[in-house]
Amino acid sequence: MLRKSYSKTRRMCRVTFDFPPDVNATMASVCGDFNEWSASAHPMKHRKDGRFSTTISLEAGRDYRFRYLLDGRRWENDWAADEYVRNGFGTEDSLIKV
Repeated sequence: MLRKSYSKTRRMCRVTFDFPPDVNATMASVCGDFNEWSASAHPMKHRKDGRFSTTISLEAGRDYRFRYLLDGRRWENDWAADEYVRNGFGTEDSLIKV
């Protein structure tokens, strides 16, 4: 799930990325073109209810590709993404428009 909260000037958007609790994983991170697909740049907190969550500030007026990396080896999309776009690996990336 994605939640967007824009600054008063609408130049920045705080995006909360939530991954559901029904996934069998011990750690997760959100990777995308906003962090050069780094697995360590935006680790997600494992919440008491089982979901993973993190909030990132992104420049507004742009589209960003992203995916979740679970346990350092399994890629997952966000099914609440604004769109899905083909990537160079034969799969799709999630897309968020901010």
